[in-house]
Amino acid sequence: MVARHSLKIENTPVTLRELALEKVRRAIISGHFKAGDRLVERSLCDELGVSRTVVREVIRYLEAEGLIENIPKKGPIVAVLTWEVAAQIYDIRLLLESEAAKDCAKSATSKDKKSLHQKLMRIAKASHDLDDTERVDASQAFYEALFSIAKHHIAWEIVQRLNSRISRLRVLTLRNPERQVAGFERISRIYEAIEKNDPEQAKQAVIQHLTEAASLAKSILTIEE
Repeated sequence: MVARHSLKIENTPVTLRELALEKVRRAIISGHFKAGDRLVERSLCDELGVSRTVVREVIRYLEAEGLIENIPKKGPIVAVLTWEVAAQIYDIRLLLESEAAKDCAKSATSKDKKSLHQKLMRIAKASHDLDDTERVDASQAFYEALFSIAKHHIAWEIVQRLNSRISRLRVLTLRNPERQVAGFERISRIYEAIEKNDPEQAKQAVIQHLTEAASLAKSILTIEE
């Protein structure tokens, strides 16, 4: 479900650039701006209520994140997410997340498990509400905690650099009817293994989750290509 977006920025102590960046990033991830759409500076200035300087900074930042491409003689567009790119992202996630889950299961304390469970319940609520934006945010919070408990801090830094594109893939696959097992159920299995302090089961749960998600993403993206 693609939520309706209002890009207008309200009064807040956060900088205009940060707010504009978050608004446009979410608009791309959610599908409000679709792959291949041109991003016209003047239109974005009007929608966001900010200066052209701010819009240009946002475009440069999102280009670095891989959400925007600058096409010669055409200007900035929403980057087209190809299976070639997505496959590399899933390969990196599979390597980093499976090892993080394994080490998380080894060392998770009762306090750690309680924190993870709270984040899992946040995913459950967002799934029940069919709120894709919140599901993406809640999933990111769950994995951030998992990596932190595992003490895989450098690995999480790598994942963070890919998070915008990971979020696009999550939205792409979350509610597809061809998904064999719901995303929440897959993440629940990861948590259950960690709760039992079972490293191998946690690792396998991640592998199963990402293998299915990658297969689904491939079927969607290769058709679009």
